[in-house]
Amino acid sequence: MAAASPGEVRVAAVGAQGLVDYAIWRPGAPDGVGDLHRGRITARMPALAGAFVALADADGFLPDSEGGTVPEGGVLGVRVTRAAQGGKGPRLSARLEPAEQALVGSGPPALLRRGPGAVERLAALHADVEEVLVDDAALAALLRPVLGTRLKLVRAAFDEAVETEVAALAEPGAALPGGAAMSVYPTPALTAIDVDLGAGAAGRRGKGASHDAANRAALPELARQIRLRNLGGPIVVDLAGLSPRRRAALAPVLAAALADDPLRPRLLGFTALGLAEILRPRVHPPLHELLAGPHAAGLAALRRAAAEMAAAPAYALALRAAPALVTALRADPEALAALAGRTGRTMVMHEDPALAPRGWVLEETRHG
Repeated sequence: MAAASPGEVRVAAVGAQGLVDYAIWRPGAPDGVGDLHRGRITARMPALAGAFVALADADGFLPDSEGGTVPEGGVLGVRVTRAAQGGKGPRLSARLEPAEQALVGSGPPALLRRGPGAVERLAALHADVEEVLVDDAALAALLRPVLGTRLKLVRAAFDEAVETEVAALAEPGAALPGGAAMSVYPTPALTAIDVDLGAGAAGRRGKGASHDAANRAALPELARQIRLRNLGGPIVVDLAGLSPRRRAALAPVLAAALADDPLRPRLLGFTALGLAEILRPRVHPPLHELLAGPHAAGLAALRRAAAEMAAAPAYALALRAAPALVTALRADPEALAALAGRTGRTMVMHEDPALAPRGWVLEETRHG
């Protein structure tokens, strides 16, 4: 299902137990994964076993293992295999299909073809799903050649239950079965997850056995949260209330919980301190990065504005927001045009330095 709002499409796959996958696609700021570029080698880096490549709008890194043998100054075709994230540029591969290679030609760096967006990506991943719900006619027209009869245009793609679960993903913590909870702490080097079983974990079988059972019950949901939040790179998990020996005994349970993830994260083992070490490939930016910053806050304001103007056609809205937020929205004219196209009204924006960096307020003005 795909819920569209000005400048953003929120995409979810839902199963019997709730969300299975979640992603965000921003047409004005796509993450670039799958994009085909003509690039130019700007510097070979033997110490890094790769080379830096100038693209149309960024610099990427091409590992030697991905076909990076062209000398400095050389032109080649590359595909983005990992989005820019964590302050690092995109990761590239020069392993192209013959049809892709034929598009490269010669000339300056250029974007040759966009990769699939989040809707196409999740629809392909869940090919057994018969219907893909889309709540925007323009988006439906764009996707119909890809989705065909699977696409169904609806009034609202997300129901209240899905909206509630999606909103919870913006929080740094999540509830786990049996009264347990997890807290996520992203850092530049890794993501740490702390599991807290709460006061009621100890039962009649003794604290050790009860903690063991509580951790076992929590691991499937912990793995689901890792996938939904798209946490990538090194992940360490501090399970609660168990000795290192008891924690290591949970390895088969945790490995089984991770097995359904299409990115195939690997459980590397447990440290001497009993921390579970997981390595999950970084491909798309993690959700916490997508939700941070003034652009994300601005798109949230546009989503609210579109809903409020639809509910009250006699009123227009003005946006009073932090300067950085207004600047970010002005840099995304597609989002502002989408709001105007959806509501028939142009929203005036005012900068207010007194607001927090991501702060915004919608103010009513009489329309017409």
